[in-house]
Amino acid sequence: MKRSYLWKGGLLLFLLFALAACQQAPGPAVTEDAAAVTQVPCPTAAPCPDCPTCPAEPVVDVVPFQEAWVNSPHADADSEAFRHWDEEDPQEIPAQCARCHSTPGYLDYLGVDGTAFHQVDNAAPIGTVIECQACHNQVAGTLDAVVFPSGIELAGLGPSARCMECHQGRSSVVQVNSAIENAGLTEDLDTPSEDLRFVNIHYYAAAATLYGTQVKGGYEYSDRAYVYKFEHVEEYDTCAECHNPHTLEIRIEGCTTCHEGVASVEDLRNIRMQGSMLDYDGDGEIAEGIYYEIETLQQMLMQAMQAYASSVVGTPIAYDEHSHPYFFIDTNENGVVDEDEATSSNGYNAFTGRLLQAAYNYQVSLKDPGNYAHNGKYIIQLLYDSIDVLNEALGSQAVDLSRANRNDPGHFASFYEAWRHWDEEGIVEATCVRCHTAEGLPMFIENGATISIPPSTNLSCTTCHTNIDDFTLYEVAEVEFPSGEVLGFQDNPQGNLCMTCHQGRESTRSVDAAINRVGVGDDQASEALSFRNPHYFAAGATLFGSEAHGAYEYEGREYNGRFDHIPPFDSCVECHDPHALTIQVNTCVLCHPGVETQEDLRSIRLDPDGEGIDYDGDGDPDEGIAFEIETMHNLLFEAILEYSQRRGTPLAYNPARYPYWFNDLNGNGQVDPDEASNDNRFVSWTPNLLRAAYNYTWVAKDPGAFAHNNEYVLQFLYDSIDSIGDASGLTRPPVNSGAGVPVETETAEDGS
Repeated sequence: MKRSYLWKGGLLLFLLFALAACQQAPGPAVTEDAAAVTQVPCPTAAPCPDCPTCPAEPVVDVVPFQEAWVNSPHADADSEAFRHWDEEDPQEIPAQCARCHSTPGYLDYLGVDGTAFHQVDNAAPIGTVIECQACHNQVAGTLDAVVFPSGIELAGLGPSARCMECHQGRSSVVQVNSAIENAGLTEDLDTPSEDLRFVNIHYYAAAATLYGTQVKGGYEYSDRAYVYKFEHVEEYDTCAECHNPHTLEIRIEGCTTCHEGVASVEDLRNIRMQGSMLDYDGDGEIAEGIYYEIETLQQMLMQAMQAYASSVVGTPIAYDEHSHPYFFIDTNENGVVDEDEATSSNGYNAFTGRLLQAAYNYQVSLKDPGNYAHNGKYIIQLLYDSIDVLNEALGSQAVDLSRANRNDPGHFASFYEAWRHWDEEGIVEATCVRCHTAEGLPMFIENGATISIPPSTNLSCTTCHTNIDDFTLYEVAEVEFPSGEVLGFQDNPQGNLCMTCHQGRESTRSVDAAINRVGVGDDQASEALSFRNPHYFAAGATLFGSEAHGAYEYEGREYNGRFDHIPPFDSCVECHDPHALTIQVNTCVLCHPGVETQEDLRSIRLDPDGEGIDYDGDGDPDEGIAFEIETMHNLLFEAILEYSQRRGTPLAYNPARYPYWFNDLNGNGQVDPDEASNDNRFVSWTPNLLRAAYNYTWVAKDPGAFAHNNEYVLQFLYDSIDSIGDASGLTRPPVNSGAGVPVETETAEDGS
């Protein structure tokens, strides 16, 4: 018995020693092979995590901006935007609608719920609105780019991307063209088809309006150009800078800085800026707000659509903004949708391609109620073009557009090549920045130099005005011309601001320098000699004549200097509206009876001595001076062609295709499409041919040359003809002294 206790006690003692050894640092374990020693660690358990302490009170007492949000359209739980699917079976918001009509759908689109980014994978439950977490989450906070229905992606949008994901519409020119193509009507736009149904852009597509042709939200006709994004002033150029992002209300207090008399949202409709001084709707009123220009064009488009539907299609049409599908058959032809007509079964089913294009644009103009502020010019172009294209099929029922205007003046026409030339490269070279960007002119005035910067859509108020509170202009005392001459209007320095750009980029001296570098004779060709482009609208250099040496002035010949018109009409801003750029024709009639339109200016002819001179040799010494220049300009072109043909290197001219002068491969005197390429540019210049072509281009690029300095123009045209051809029958105008007194008259050798 005693032995048994001893044995059990010994076993217990052994186990205690073993347990103690296990709790210490591991030591060697003896295996069957006493010589082999391995280290075996004891298992360990992970420590228990600390249990978080739950807050006794809610995380926040008040949700930021909740009061502002709760009364906004985004929180309106009773609105059609959030209740439309209540009666559906099943009661859910379809995936194609959920992104913008529910918070779960938007989070699904962003991938916040773990699904794919930029797509909605599931239908969303009804009963939600656009809540805080829709816009305030980690993914939404990093959004910077948006893909529009056209497939075009815009990047660099910053916080506005959150807004634009929904406020972009659901259709574009792409979807309209696809519908027409699927109906088989691409080549026949005037045949109706029941397969062609209305394409709806959807609601509040403000971003599509704002960015214009950059995203192609409207139906853009393929043969026309459209404006780009509307660039508003800095600090009021994004969604949240103009709208409170929670209430969605317009920040009206910021509008009063520039727009006098604006005290309410309704007052915004009356805004009309100086860059919009054209009568877009043709009603004779240019003081009304842009909103009303659009409103009248909408009425004109509806008139055109209804005339077209009745006379061309044979199925009258009417529109109801509040009833889907909006366009209905006008069964009683009273021009409106009556209650019994506003049914889905009576939806318009006789669309032609032409009518669908117009109807889509009409809807685009109505479904963005702020379009006049977002990009009124884009909407005006869409409406105007839709009317114009319907008119092609309307004949005698065409809507009158003769007094309406589509395009802005050049300073504000963002679709012109002058602004769009650098879009592909994304940068405007320093040499072009001064006159082809909104920021360039101030940069040049302040620093005397420019650097390369991104393209602009057009000029802006701050291009010429130092501030937009009182619209003070930049002061320019003098202007240095390409010739190196420093000139200016001493009595009206505002014109100097214009001439900082409107001076051309070449001169007699630069042309001579190019010729001298090559070192060839007047009629000796050299491929090292290239065309010198005087550039566009060099009115300042034309006006100052031989003082600026803008056109090519031949050695040994004298030329008139500045053309002194009578004060107070002898500078840029006294003859041209500085914003619309239109000529102030109403002031011309004071001295020129019968002048009522801009075209009438071409008939003006002043001969102080009472004896008209037939400069162009056509036998009419009384025709307007513009026609004398026109004929001599044409004669110079003929001389240029003949000169090149005599030398066996015929050339031709295309004013719309750089570098303008091309090899005339088939000798027909014009630039055919296959000839208008840089590889086919004319390279067989002689000095004489270059000078003449330069002067020809100078006149072509200054359409107002006849008014700016007509005798100077006739002088260098005459000399150009004389240098390469036959000037017999032509008369060179007299050269005037500083006091305007004729001191020389040159006639051709035949004595005419």
